Amino acid sequence: MRMRSSQPSGARYQRLPQSDDGFIDLQFQRPPRKVPYRAITLAVVLFLLGTALLVVGSLLLTGLYIDPQYADRTWPVLLLGLLLFIPGSYHVFIAWGAWRGVKGYSFDDIPEYND
Repeated sequence: MRMRSSQPSGARYQRLPQSDDGFIDLQFQRPPRKVPYRAITLAVVLFLLGTALLVVGSLLLTGLYIDPQYADRTWPVLLLGLLLFIPGSYHVFIAWGAWRGVKGYSFDDIPEYND
């Protein structure tokens, strides 16, 4: 078995300073806020369409302003309105809280849709 020599082969080493704690100031700085405009726009569109469909569905359900002959469309319109309203309102609320700077809300919580 061959023994290793105690001398490094051409590598230059230097002793680390004793006062270095291993951290640099840059790692404690936050990166600039990146606002996902495309995802927020999609959330606003979902929120508005869901709200409109919920209003139309509730008017169909009550039969006040819309003719009762269209009553067979009531439950699909309400269901589609809920499916659009729930994720839209959730992401709009997160974006609003992040924009206002509320603790616990961040634009990082909103998924980005990069194509």
